[in-house]
Amino acid sequence: MNRTYVPGPRNLITDVTGLRVGNAQDAALKSGSTVLVGDAPFVASVHVMGGAPGTRETDMLAPDKTVTAVDALVLSGGSAFGLDACSGVTDGLRAIGRGFAIGNMMVPIVPGAIIFDLINGGDKDWHENPYRALGRNALNNAAEMFDIGSVGAGTGAMAAMQKGGLGSASMVLPDGTTVGALVAVNALGSVTTPGDRHFWAAPFEIGDEFGGLGPDPDSGLVRPQPSRKEKAMMLRSAEGANTTIAIVATDAPLTKTQCHRMAVSAHDGMARAIVPAHTPLDGDLVFGVSTGTGPPIDHHALRDIGAAAAVCLSRAICRAVYEATPAEGDIIPTYRQMI
Repeated sequence: MNRTYVPGPRNLITDVTGLRVGNAQDAALKSGSTVLVGDAPFVASVHVMGGAPGTRETDMLAPDKTVTAVDALVLSGGSAFGLDACSGVTDGLRAIGRGFAIGNMMVPIVPGAIIFDLINGGDKDWHENPYRALGRNALNNAAEMFDIGSVGAGTGAMAAMQKGGLGSASMVLPDGTTVGALVAVNALGSVTTPGDRHFWAAPFEIGDEFGGLGPDPDSGLVRPQPSRKEKAMMLRSAEGANTTIAIVATDAPLTKTQCHRMAVSAHDGMARAIVPAHTPLDGDLVFGVSTGTGPPIDHHALRDIGAAAAVCLSRAICRAVYEATPAEGDIIPTYRQMI
């Protein structure tokens, strides 16, 4: 079958020119951090649709705020503690002379978001917050090629029915524009249909990037399954420990307002891949990023880029779950352990 839309050469967000991703994780902690950094500052905005977000410096990404470009974005485990990963990235960027110049000072701009993975079977009895170091290590590891699955911010993530993880995907549009997505999946909702075999977002799969099993042949799949994650974590007195946090990016030259609109569109991809999504107990958000330069694109081109961002995010979510790997102390199984 001839496909007009194809993945980039890596099928990662780093197919977008000028971006690198770094991961750092601690197996005993069952948590980690992920950083997206540009070769140069990039335009960024954000759209939040979940009812329980955890963020740092996202207010300034609103289209009406003064800051027009950022140096990096951080996705991290650790709930509120994980926001300190941004501090580690800020330290590392300052050390290499990156940041917004104010007099003789350089101030790196590093917004971030977190997932709750504090009650996932890992050892959280630390004496010093580990996330600052994880953030700096993730920055040091930043490269065009990076692992997905149970790494970085996805190390200890869980969806409703199986382990979550870190996912990424890309797509090249017919005009050569590249769009990509990066996501940490720790959702209240399920990424798979009842029976745990088929992905909700199977119609958007390219090739066999998350197993190639195709859509569920059943219909009327409305009632949610009892959540394995919720059952496992309620035994540990946890409620509302959910969030899917993502970045979508393109090499097309977008304004800050257009980045915001791309992020809004990308939330459709989250809703196609996770059922239910955007609940009061999730902190679902999407950052929108552009590395392109030149005159901004028109509304017709933005429409196509937004649609591609939604598809990339759906695929990245499924890849995160598909590539998750088992580890000692897990409280729910991986997708591949179940099929």
